[in-house]
Amino acid sequence: MAAHPPTRRSVLRSAGGLGAAMALGATGVLAAASPAAAVGDGFGLSIVERDERDPRMRYYRFRTDAIGWNPGVNVLLPDDYHHSGRTYPVLYLLHGGASDFIEFDRLGVRSWTAGKPIIVVMPDGGRAGWYSNPVSSLVGPRNWEHFHINQLLPWVEANFRAYAEYAGRAVSGFSMGGFGALKYTAKYYGHFASVSSHSGPASLRRDAGLVTHWANVSSAAAELGGGTVYGAPLWDEARVSADNPVERIESYRHKRIFLVAGVSPDPINWFDSVNETQVLAGQREFRSLLTGAGIAHEAHELPGGHFVRDEMMRRDIDGMIGHLRRA
Repeated sequence: MAAHPPTRRSVLRSAGGLGAAMALGATGVLAAASPAAAVGDGFGLSIVERDERDPRMRYYRFRTDAIGWNPGVNVLLPDDYHHSGRTYPVLYLLHGGASDFIEFDRLGVRSWTAGKPIIVVMPDGGRAGWYSNPVSSLVGPRNWEHFHINQLLPWVEANFRAYAEYAGRAVSGFSMGGFGALKYTAKYYGHFASVSSHSGPASLRRDAGLVTHWANVSSAAAELGGGTVYGAPLWDEARVSADNPVERIESYRHKRIFLVAGVSPDPINWFDSVNETQVLAGQREFRSLLTGAGIAHEAHELPGGHFVRDEMMRRDIDGMIGHLRRA
């Protein structure tokens, strides 16, 4: 690695350590989203922009003291939402680094969920926010964990026919978002009955803390203006342990767990190779600890490197629908 130090450009492309070179552009955003007067909706959120014209995909942008800019959220409704009268389970789907809340609309979430009885909430998480409240920020608040758990989740359950209970919630994500899903599930034990990580890291301390160092480097470059998620040059060790899936094994008991990693990263793409190699090693460590603790899980190692696998997303969504409370 020393022979190929990351440039600022490459950090921004792969921010979030394992954020993959998913599209940086915002093509595919719902068109003609019109500004609206700020509406006080409680939970510390005010809607400043919305588009509810699409019968399935709702778009919102919020003002919140937790974040120094107005983060966006897509909410994808089931096909029959408007006439069924039913209440639905909810999937919180977290994007990778160097991306945004539109990532999964670009990748095919409408197709993955067509005809399926589940609401999908896709929030902004920052270019390298790591689904965390950082130790330091030089550009204003970037408290993504607080925004998602304490503000967005109750807002969703107050504004949509969503089960406001453990058995009705799942969380999944890709890359940095896969880490976020594992982290949120362990830290908020009673929130999510199903957790999935698609090419997301599961071990922060292995290999001399490579993932933790990458979280700090990428967040400093792309998110926090030189601040860091975990502290530098010394880490906030308690925070690292609280976020580290392999140190929270008992917190995954009695949950559905779905893991995906690639076994043949691109040897030409340095970031892909480092990212998925570290993902695979960390997930294997995590799986070994789960097995040793007698905690059931479903894991897949597949050809290829660091990208979202369409067939695995479909399988994951079907699995979580089968596990969660039925609509």
